[in-house]
Amino acid sequence: MVKKEELLKEYEQVEPTNVSKTHFPPNFVFGVATSAYQIEGACEEGNRGASIWDDFTHTEGKIIDKSNGDVAVDHYHRYKEDIDLIAKLGFDAYRFSISWSRIFPDGLGTKINMEGITFYNNIIDALLQKGIQPYVTLYHWDLPLHLHESMGGWLNKEIVKYFEIYADTCFASFGDRVKNWITINEPLQTAVNGYCTGIFAPGRHQHSSTEPYLVAHHQILAHAAAFSLYQRKYKDKQGGNIGLVVDCEWAEANSDKIEDKSAAARRLDFQIGWYLHPIYYGDYPEVMRNNLGDQLPKFMQKDKELVRNSLDFVGLNHYTSRFIAHATKSPEEGSFYEAQEMERLVEWEGGEVIGEKAASEWLYVVPWGLRKVLNYIAKTYNNPPIYVTENGMDDEENDSSPLHEMLDDKLRVRYFKGYLSAVAQAIKDGADVRGYFVWSLLDNFEWAQGYTKRFGLVYVDYKNGLVRHPKSSAYWFMRFLKGNEEKNGKEE
Repeated sequence: MVKKEELLKEYEQVEPTNVSKTHFPPNFVFGVATSAYQIEGACEEGNRGASIWDDFTHTEGKIIDKSNGDVAVDHYHRYKEDIDLIAKLGFDAYRFSISWSRIFPDGLGTKINMEGITFYNNIIDALLQKGIQPYVTLYHWDLPLHLHESMGGWLNKEIVKYFEIYADTCFASFGDRVKNWITINEPLQTAVNGYCTGIFAPGRHQHSSTEPYLVAHHQILAHAAAFSLYQRKYKDKQGGNIGLVVDCEWAEANSDKIEDKSAAARRLDFQIGWYLHPIYYGDYPEVMRNNLGDQLPKFMQKDKELVRNSLDFVGLNHYTSRFIAHATKSPEEGSFYEAQEMERLVEWEGGEVIGEKAASEWLYVVPWGLRKVLNYIAKTYNNPPIYVTENGMDDEENDSSPLHEMLDDKLRVRYFKGYLSAVAQAIKDGADVRGYFVWSLLDNFEWAQGYTKRFGLVYVDYKNGLVRHPKSSAYWFMRFLKGNEEKNGKEE
């Protein structure tokens, strides 16, 4: 098992005692992030069509607190207030997602919904008026329900064509002002949680040995089709950049044994390699081909050519890390986990937990893991430009705690200090990291966990009119971004 002292020795030698903005390059981007279904609400306003998450959240037993995103935190009506908050806190950038079914209510691309176009134009213009750069995600899990019900959604290769039409419309409508695009957010989570374990929309698990890999394959092709379209039609005029967001929990070998090191390497190939290997090397990682065989689709030659080098930057969503040990039988169900032949562990050699625990059962505070995964991407994929597109931690919703206690989020402040230090170290190590986005601006609808978990820099009072209250972490960031983060106490 891993000895804590040995692993942390190098990390602690270079850790800034008090991370500051001066540890980052002058043009480094600091932003906050959200997604449409989690914050917008107004599910039947503005001619919006239903998404798979509307259907999923209204299905009994899917969401822990029986909640949904019908209203969420009402960003649809409060976007100006929320953008004012971003500006007040001092962030350079705002990453948000467009709801596909606000642009095309049926997903098919036959008739543009101008009310949806107007809504996002208003957001983009309001951001730019405040000097905040929009970073726009085209797909953050909320597939138009009609596409799922009529043709199987991501299971059908036709989805690539419809995604390309949707992307084209967004580039044409917003690309004069939006210069940073993300095609798809965390395709792994859609594939595994949506089509293997079934805990996310659309909740499929009946064919878990094949469907996740088909879904992933079509997402890669959809991303590449949108990238290719942008190069042909918009790049010269608009000059924007396009990336794909992958998510990765750092995998640290549980010992020096070769089987544990191999298991950790496998784990990374199944997380990051699944999506980045086809883009950088033309095919899925060898270990996935070996362990999955015919379950993994094959790229036709024309698809390989489409996919190769189809991004300007890598977006990384990272929250936590695990120790990985070889295991012939995975304790986690589903072919995705079984094929990895590994076990995820959370304890150091002496039995101490890997890091302080946040509210979610999967989330431990492990700053050194972010440095390692950034360096891994740099080394494995020829040092591409990287944006940390999500990073953060959650508190448990607590009805009985007074507001001032919920706002004093000391662990979150420690989390950000540690993880920002790790980013600064990775840059010093040579990784080309260009930006960092906090997840999330606001407490919001947290997928299957409903409103039981709070990730926001800003507390949303669900019981009293969705009033926004910045937390201690928001004020810490305000000082950090102004360059005087060492001062104690809150801003007045």
